[in-house]
Amino acid sequence: MEHIAVLIPCYNESLTIEKVVTDFKEALPEATIYVYDNNSTDGTDVIARQAGAVVRYEQKQGKGQVIRRMFREINAECYLMVDGDDTYPAESARDMVQPILDREADMVIGDRLSSTYYTENKRPFHNIGNRLVRQLIKMLFKTDVSDIMTGYRAFNYTFVKMFPVLSKGFEIETEMTIHACDKNLGLKNVTVRYQDRAAGSVSKLNTYSDGVKVLITIFRLFKNYDPFKFFGTISLVLLLISFILALPVLVHYFQTGLVPRFPTLIVSGFLMLASLLSFFGGMILDVLVQNERQNFEIKMNEYLQLQRILNYAATDEMSEPYDQLLAKK
Repeated sequence: MEHIAVLIPCYNESLTIEKVVTDFKEALPEATIYVYDNNSTDGTDVIARQAGAVVRYEQKQGKGQVIRRMFREINAECYLMVDGDDTYPAESARDMVQPILDREADMVIGDRLSSTYYTENKRPFHNIGNRLVRQLIKMLFKTDVSDIMTGYRAFNYTFVKMFPVLSKGFEIETEMTIHACDKNLGLKNVTVRYQDRAAGSVSKLNTYSDGVKVLITIFRLFKNYDPFKFFGTISLVLLLISFILALPVLVHYFQTGLVPRFPTLIVSGFLMLASLLSFFGGMILDVLVQNERQNFEIKMNEYLQLQRILNYAATDEMSEPYDQLLAKK
């Protein structure tokens, strides 16, 4: 297992990849630099290899696809993920990886928004989108993560191997953050300097289409991770609409003994039924989610126990019988 692995997902970053690889080799000389090329057509892979990086490939297009392959293929005590566009400084690399190596966190987040992001970034709608996503995550998941969509992150081995990569594109960072919050994993924010892309370098993130995907991902994960609150909100809305529709009909009935608008009453009744179904459906799903969280904790403990046994077995005490070694641990 490697000590530190620097992971750089790339798609057409020939203008900046050499500098990124060189800077991180200098900042973390003990690390192995991996560049995963995602169908680049500008020679990014050749330049990265010449700069000293280990170059591998992912044919399925999308940042999420690349990260899935990285996490499956590479084994390291600490992983540092950074974009290949030279917007994140290598000078912060040691600050990013140290909490992981010291076992103070499961994921370290490079916080751009608390430093130079809003002054350096020249795309105003990106700034608005980042603020919107941050406020949504804070409101829905009760977390103090400052920068939800940053691509500068460090992870430990356990997080990487137990994180289910479901997203295909740029919404992967949002998924990582929500997963860590839901599973009560250790998070740490490190403020990092941000600089805008070099002249001629083009962002692969589409402000509108990728922004919509991120918002959809937030609500999808909110539904999956907190179904009672999600379906409970829907239930409450349906209940209110049902009462609003039924109230005039009921008032008229009590005054005259007649029901003049049967269709309205029928619609109100169906909405009431839908509200009850949504409420009890949310309750059932919430029980399943709680069970899944318990199973995750059990699997995490079993996984860490196995890791300790394997690490112990790799020492000079390997001469002890395995059953005695297992009992001792």
